[in-house]
Amino acid sequence: MGKIDEKKSAAREQLLVTASKLFFERGFHAVGVDTIAAKSGITKMTMYKHFPSKDHLIVAILERSSELYWQWFEETIQGTKEPQQQLVALFEAVAQQHSLSPQSTFCLYQAVAVEFPFPDHIVNKAAVDHKQTIIRRLETICEQAELKSPSSIARQLFILLEGFCMSSRFIGADSPAADVVHAASTLINSYRH
Repeated sequence: MGKIDEKKSAAREQLLVTASKLFFERGFHAVGVDTIAAKSGITKMTMYKHFPSKDHLIVAILERSSELYWQWFEETIQGTKEPQQQLVALFEAVAQQHSLSPQSTFCLYQAVAVEFPFPDHIVNKAAVDHKQTIIRRLETICEQAELKSPSSIARQLFILLEGFCMSSRFIGADSPAADVVHAASTLINSYRH
């Protein structure tokens, strides 16, 4: 990689990091490209070379977040061979993360759904694609676990995960993380043959 490519890569990375932080703190619509450029130390012209619009920058942030999520997901289930236990392990990991930091359950994709509610918008599409992929992955694990109605339980487990992420933001540190593990285990057991 040449010096110019490295410089472009460093600028792109700086934009992603800075914009992510600003969007987390203030919301997507509240942060303009002028603020992103100023806070990142990258010119707007350079920013537009990497991202044709703020929406494309947001999609790139969602794509990076998705990569990190899938890395976490696969690492979480990797040490568990039994598919049913893999499902429980996911909920245990989410509960543990919440115990360490209630803010860890903040969901970038839920925030996107609120600020970009129109299904045809590129940002909304990126968020929906990510969440649909989670449902499909849960369904695959439910099939491997030989649970009844894998697509139905996968959707219910997804709703439980999403609901915990959202409700823990309102309940805060008092949110009983163990409840989500218990609820998931109860649901999974109810679908066993």
